[in-house]
Amino acid sequence: MNKLQKLRDRLKASELDAIIVLDELNQHYLSDFSFTDGLLVITATEAHLITDFRYYEMALSECNPEFKVVTPKNRWEYISEALSGARRVGFEGDYVSYSTYNAYKQKLSFCELVSVGSMLAEIRQIKSREEIELIQKAQDIADAAFSELLTVLNPNMTENEVAVELEYRMRRLGAEGFSFDTIAVSGDASSLPHGTPRMKKLSSGFLTMDFGAKYKGYCSDMTRTVVIGRADDEMKKLYNTVLSAQLAAIDFLREGVDAGEADKVARDIIDGVLEFKGAFGHSLGHSVGLFVHETPTLSPRSFGRALRTGEILTVEPGIYLFGKYGCRIEDMVAIEPDGVYNFTHSPKDLIEIY
Repeated sequence: MNKLQKLRDRLKASELDAIIVLDELNQHYLSDFSFTDGLLVITATEAHLITDFRYYEMALSECNPEFKVVTPKNRWEYISEALSGARRVGFEGDYVSYSTYNAYKQKLSFCELVSVGSMLAEIRQIKSREEIELIQKAQDIADAAFSELLTVLNPNMTENEVAVELEYRMRRLGAEGFSFDTIAVSGDASSLPHGTPRMKKLSSGFLTMDFGAKYKGYCSDMTRTVVIGRADDEMKKLYNTVLSAQLAAIDFLREGVDAGEADKVARDIIDGVLEFKGAFGHSLGHSVGLFVHETPTLSPRSFGRALRTGEILTVEPGIYLFGKYGCRIEDMVAIEPDGVYNFTHSPKDLIEIY
């Protein structure tokens, strides 16, 4: 079933005649085209992509052929005509600002505007074969960038240089952009799960790198932690505990398992080591697609949510010792009936750089 048909089925079930789509990620998902000025109007029988001159030629060649691409002189008149006969029209209440809602309510007074809540986010949760292929391409780029980085990584680099090297290599390998700002933090800063790279020479100890490439709109997300210098016994114990937690969680995941239980599998392993108890402060993972943090999640708040085939999730346990150092290992997987498909191919053995 294609994306538009999924949406139309949901609209019909909600007794909605049409929907106005303003969120850029939802626009990309439905139309296969990324643009920053315009909207989609979708009814039971028609799909309109409304934009301006800057995007017209690209949209004609790139967007889903089910859409009619238009650049009307008066958008309100065109929208009103496209929605003629509609009584109840959906809008993205979780995204649209109050002022935008009021403008649409005033201009489209002939119909009732109804929030669709998380409808589109829910439709996006199950990835198609084509989406999975694009996510794999994005991850291949990130994996290759990490492999190249290891050939030049040395203790004389700064954290910022490490981040720049990863981003340069992802771009050179075909990324259209990055899933988020690259994280590269070392020494005591590695205890900061989302620390910012510094113009500072790499400190001895853990170097955590969290990064992702974007390819045709789709994101990848991975984390690898290496050691600058030699790892002592405590560092090896910490690293191997994180790795054991991650491998156990990946082995647990499959269609039908509870998302909260998956988090618990990893958390119990970390909390089972006295000196690391309570040091895993974030959730085990999140979904990835056109946005790097989608739903569902693997967290203590996710109990009762069964995972489904086609959902993409990160598996990223970590241990963070306040003011000392930290370590995270992250792969990205697709849920399958009997296990997972792992997009991430970079090695996870402990690497020392000296």
